[in-house]
Amino acid sequence: MKKVIIIGGGAAGFFTAINAKENNPDLEITILEKGKEVLQKVKVSGGGRCNVTHACFDPKELCEFYPRGKKELLGPFHQFMTGDTFEWFENRGIPLKIEGDNRVFPEANTSQAIVDCFQNAVDNSGITLLKNCGVHSVYQQKEQWVVNTKDQQFIADAVVVSAGSSNKIWELVESLDHTIVPPVPSLFTFNIKDKRIIDLLGISVPNATVTLVGTKLESSGPLLITHWGMSGPAVLKLSAFGARILAEKNYQYNVEVNWLSRPTDKVLNVLLNLKKKQPKKQVHLKSPFSDIPRRLWERLVAASDIAEILKWADLSNVQLEKLANQLTKGLYNANGKSTFKEEFVTAGGIDLKEINFKRFESRKHKNLFFVGEILNIDAVTGGFNFQNAWTGGFIAAKAIAER
Repeated sequence: MKKVIIIGGGAAGFFTAINAKENNPDLEITILEKGKEVLQKVKVSGGGRCNVTHACFDPKELCEFYPRGKKELLGPFHQFMTGDTFEWFENRGIPLKIEGDNRVFPEANTSQAIVDCFQNAVDNSGITLLKNCGVHSVYQQKEQWVVNTKDQQFIADAVVVSAGSSNKIWELVESLDHTIVPPVPSLFTFNIKDKRIIDLLGISVPNATVTLVGTKLESSGPLLITHWGMSGPAVLKLSAFGARILAEKNYQYNVEVNWLSRPTDKVLNVLLNLKKKQPKKQVHLKSPFSDIPRRLWERLVAASDIAEILKWADLSNVQLEKLANQLTKGLYNANGKSTFKEEFVTAGGIDLKEINFKRFESRKHKNLFFVGEILNIDAVTGGFNFQNAWTGGFIAAKAIAER
């Protein structure tokens, strides 16, 4: 009987185990989990609802959401895609729903539905789950693998490493002659203390464009002002694609914010027309742009050296240009970062050149597989990191189940 050890009791590990067992019921599969609980990241993800995947059904388009892993995932996504994820869960009595922003959640609206689905599948298929069972060493012995924990030794025909990022896991992987790309935070908000946004907690705009000054990196989407600075999809996406650059800058950097995602000259034309059509109205009283909330508008007007008493007719061309620039080219200094809620994601992991993505197998050792966060693959927020776990787990399971 072929024996399989899976190191890590998270989403990718469970998914691999379940699919491998279904493909080959004769497999003897054991999941080794370091902690006393399993599937904790699944439980807290998506605010406790579990953002299972994203409603993007074209492999090439889906790859664009991965700052690291874009090229490597194109082939795998042709094997197991978001539509397959829908089918997989629905076949197990967990229908999924697409929300307005294309994020996908279980219809039950709770992550416990996903946790229970995995736990029941493991229990009913005869897969062994051992908790409080951290792995100390892994090495190859002839055609088999030896896996040691504090109290036990396991002999396996195949090993899957699906544990997330930790120093112990990195050391374990490096002992197997694999290269670790040092991890850095990937999804985080920008710490910005600026009089233009201070005390505007909770104010948002629907479509801002944020650019990392000195680079070609920019991101558009909703932007949220928080008590520590700026967040929302536009910022989080930029943090993911700029993860390495921002780490090198020690999180001291400048961003340019276009609150309207419109060209400066077009915004200036709107302001010039307002001067002609509404000359007697006070500038600060009402934002002429529906996307800019009044309190933010007042701050940007003040930052343009426009006093509260001034009317549109009073404004010079220089003041109008300053206001147009505040709306479309505002510079903000960021100093530090804050983790996005509980969803801590890192850029880093096993060097992708060392993986055969047709099987998610090591190029250095036969029957050694890596899935999930252990790889140097990460994505923006929205269910993409889970999709990587499902795709890798499905393909690795298929390779492991070969008779």
